[in-house]
Amino acid sequence: MDYLYEIPDNKKIRVIIDTDAACEADDPFAIAQAMMIQKFIVKGIFATHFGSAGSMQRSLAEIRTILDLMGKTAPVFEGEDGALRDVRTKDLSPAAKFLIEEAMREDTHPLYVLCLGAITNVARAIIECPHIKHKMKIIWIGGQEIGNDKASVREFNSGNDIDAANFVIGCGSDLTLVPNNVYGSMRISLAEIQRRIYPLGRIGKHLFENMVSYNMQPWAGWTSGESWTLGDNPAVGIALDDSAGTYTYTEAPVFNPDTTWKYVQGRPMIRVCTRIDSRFILEDLIARLEIEYQ
Repeated sequence: MDYLYEIPDNKKIRVIIDTDAACEADDPFAIAQAMMIQKFIVKGIFATHFGSAGSMQRSLAEIRTILDLMGKTAPVFEGEDGALRDVRTKDLSPAAKFLIEEAMREDTHPLYVLCLGAITNVARAIIECPHIKHKMKIIWIGGQEIGNDKASVREFNSGNDIDAANFVIGCGSDLTLVPNNVYGSMRISLAEIQRRIYPLGRIGKHLFENMVSYNMQPWAGWTSGESWTLGDNPAVGIALDDSAGTYTYTEAPVFNPDTTWKYVQGRPMIRVCTRIDSRFILEDLIARLEIEYQ
């Protein structure tokens, strides 16, 4: 089935997806949704590390697998091969170089960078060319619930590069933060994924089987057993329709090493998502898979 509508050109946006795609089972759902949204002009997909040797390359391979299974194309770029403290003196990654080029390019379509993992690639690009922080909108899935100063859990995305996280949220960029209490509300059951997504083409099969496989691993003990959180899809949903979230503004806090927050006066303001319309985002994902792959 084809989409029976068109998008006015003045409502289209440029999108870059920055993803640790091989880390867990949720990034592939967000990549797939972003690749189907008609208002998105996907300029590139960046592979992001997730705190272990070779993880960026594994993300790169998963991105390419997803595109192949969907029958879609997009430029794919290697990102920084480690945290900011380890790569800061090395040559810029292809991802960081491309982000600078794309952000500085004149275009009437605003640029959105959807960050679904450690925010190293974006940090390196801004450090190299500070002017780009005014040329893009960053939506980052990361961080503890604002105000949390108790180390009850290590937030994964910020914890994989605390230095990059502190730099980006404090640099004065146009940043929307989606913290763990919000992205954790994107719940879906494995039964629903089996019934509604698994039958939808090679990509539907991959999304389901990849999640089931991950759910059985010993390091997935944090899951409830028969459901999952598609925690990266809020970045896609907010870029699709900003009203998919509700927001507040606060001075950018500082990450402690354990990913809890502390406050320092005089920091730039950031926008924090406080609630997400999870059903709008999930139903949009499933509807697009049905339109394109049923």
